[in-house]
Amino acid sequence: MAELTLPEAGDPPMVEAKALTRRFGAVLAVDHLSLAIRPGEVFALIGPNGAGKSTLMKMFTTLLPPTSGQAIVAGADVARDPQAVRRRIGYVPQVLSADGELTGYENMLLSSRLYLIPRAERAQKVADGLALMGLTEAKDRRVQTYSGGMARRLEIAQSTLHRPAVLFMDEPTVGLDPGGRRTVWDYVRVLKDKIGATVVFSTHDMAEADAVCDRLALIFGGKVAVLGTPAELRARVGEDATLDDVFTRFTAAAAPPKAAAA
Repeated sequence: MAELTLPEAGDPPMVEAKALTRRFGAVLAVDHLSLAIRPGEVFALIGPNGAGKSTLMKMFTTLLPPTSGQAIVAGADVARDPQAVRRRIGYVPQVLSADGELTGYENMLLSSRLYLIPRAERAQKVADGLALMGLTEAKDRRVQTYSGGMARRLEIAQSTLHRPAVLFMDEPTVGLDPGGRRTVWDYVRVLKDKIGATVVFSTHDMAEADAVCDRLALIFGGKVAVLGTPAELRARVGEDATLDDVFTRFTAAAAPPKAAAA
């Protein structure tokens, strides 16, 4: 598979939602949501449980069709051309998916086949991916012997074998200890610098979002409650504010008013 040419500065958004909506029966999970994610940025989706983050992520990665509206990812429409979107993205799900009975190398080789990487290129791409994520020495060990952070780094290596334009990660550090979280993000930064991918991730950890993202969107009630850089959003709340303060302020502002007592 040929590597993709990434957009240059001034090109259209790498990920864009236009009045994107998803209903589950009477439940409106994502409500006419619009946002644009720039090429090459690390973008965080934050919000409470049930806010619509996971549903939004599933629509962006073609796992769930929109009810209405439009999502464009790496130049392809998720509803009209999902196969093109899948060729241009990497996806790391929240639940660890690497096969624990296989070695790191075997998991990578399997992914190289699934991504249709030509046979002649597989060995080198697998070796490069393992090296990039710091897993060369552990490549012949079964994944069930890996730490949580190592397993997550392996999944990131698997999902970027084909050099995707966008890497989506759904709460990639959930369940990891602080050292494991730091290691994962250190390697994601290296990966971003090496392949230039746009990185979109969801998280409940405000400190993590503050430390690693260029911009973020706070999702609440299926809508974007506020969007900007961490510094911009903290400044809107007040001096010495944290992203936890931003979260509290804007989720409260976006919540529907309570009915008055009778």
